[in-house]
Amino acid sequence: MAARSPAPTVPLGVDDPAARRRRQLILTAMCVALVAVVGSVSGLNVAQQELALDLGASQNLLLWIINGYTMVLAALLLPVGAIGDRVGRKRVLLAGLVLFALANVAAAVAPSAAALLIARLVGGAGAAMIMPVTLSVITAAFPAEERARAVGTWAGFAAGGGILGLFFSAAMVDWFQWRWVFLLPVLLCATSFAIAAVVVTESRDPERHAFDIGGSVLSALAIGGLILGIHEGPEHGWTAPLTVAGLVVGLVAAAGFVVWELRQAHPLLDVRVFGDRALTSGSFNLLVIFGVMFGMFLVLVQYFQAVLGFSALRSASALMPMALVLMPLSNLAPAVVARIGMRATLIAGTSLLAAGFATIATMASVAGGYPSVLPGLLLIGTGMGLAMTPATVAITDALPAEKQGVASALNDTVRELGGALGVALLGSVLSSSYRASVQDASAALPDAVRAPVEKGIGAALAVAPQLGEQGPSVAEIARNAFVDGWRVSMWVGAGLALVSVVVLLVHGPKDAATGPAPEAAHTSDRTPVPA
Repeated sequence: MAARSPAPTVPLGVDDPAARRRRQLILTAMCVALVAVVGSVSGLNVAQQELALDLGASQNLLLWIINGYTMVLAALLLPVGAIGDRVGRKRVLLAGLVLFALANVAAAVAPSAAALLIARLVGGAGAAMIMPVTLSVITAAFPAEERARAVGTWAGFAAGGGILGLFFSAAMVDWFQWRWVFLLPVLLCATSFAIAAVVVTESRDPERHAFDIGGSVLSALAIGGLILGIHEGPEHGWTAPLTVAGLVVGLVAAAGFVVWELRQAHPLLDVRVFGDRALTSGSFNLLVIFGVMFGMFLVLVQYFQAVLGFSALRSASALMPMALVLMPLSNLAPAVVARIGMRATLIAGTSLLAAGFATIATMASVAGGYPSVLPGLLLIGTGMGLAMTPATVAITDALPAEKQGVASALNDTVRELGGALGVALLGSVLSSSYRASVQDASAALPDAVRAPVEKGIGAALAVAPQLGEQGPSVAEIARNAFVDGWRVSMWVGAGLALVSVVVLLVHGPKDAATGPAPEAAHTSDRTPVPA
């Protein structure tokens, strides 16, 4: 079937005030939708105890309720991004907003843990329809001279949205109950739908060719299997059957995906694009950034609550200074790139990220409290704000206009996979370091007490009040052991960031790549096909 002639798109009136206002409304609608999706990743973390009591959910089922959303989201990103390129990005976005909102309504009224799990899995599918399209709509709507800054705003909300979601969820749990956690995603979806339905222009790949079903299935199995294995490993052991099955399926499917895509005339993702220095280094940089960020959220919130005694809301509030630095810097990063180049900006941002983790690992203590953590958080926010935008632009500029759904999905997949890896790695490091640190200090305790103390700080603090005069010393042993393990995890985060700096130094984008790559230069004039 012959492709229809392209219709004019928003960027053609770049100097028209009405067109500029329309582009700002598009950016607003996409960022609002993005916060709904990203905020739902971390939102339920603060409601685990309430869920267990209200719905009688086991610890294993709780983990599936929390992580199942992420697994489905990550597994479907690439196929759904390609579907958006094929059938229309606006169409997929609006359908995803409706599905996601309905799933959150169902979650809010779920009568059982099983019903809540189903709603979360459906929500993950809806999120996969939203997340990649938000970025591809932005890259299609903005002209070349404005695109990097718009992507910077999107990148800031992609990272800051997790903190905003955590803050809102903590407030709902503290002030009302866990069911109110799902109110914000519904309101955000309604807002985004109302704006996007009016201002977003439909766009799609003008070529008509067979959809890569084999690549879609293999990509879903690869990402879903890896995410499943990575999530299950720290909780149930890396040799547990489900962990091993997930990792094996993921790795075999990933290898099969590469072989399959190399043989396709119209692949879901042309794996040859990873020969682009900017794309490979940008992808690895995003993998590390989101890995250490989500891993840090996991261990840092535990520090605030278990060591400093913060409530859920106060813990989320303690992360806000990082977001307040990160989000505006993501918007300003394109100006820094224009002055010093993409390579130097990425290296500077990632180096500051490493410095922030090292600062926390050096300064943080039980006695020092929150002031001992704040300088490191500000450095981390600064580094992420500088590095995220150019890394994102490197990925989207590596693929042409008609493949922006796939480019956006690749960017999102890297972020989700990095987050899962970071949570698993830093969480495992913290747990093993805690046990190693607490064993010597707890050796003199009775067997009945030593077991829960060595299990984790939560169990240790739960048993301490039952030990009479010995209770405060047991709690102090657990807190100090936790901080020792937490410091080790922060050093691991700093080390991963330094590895990314080395990769950028050796294989980072050339300074000439600060704008769109030559093969993607036509993306400055995007021409979506009308519905």
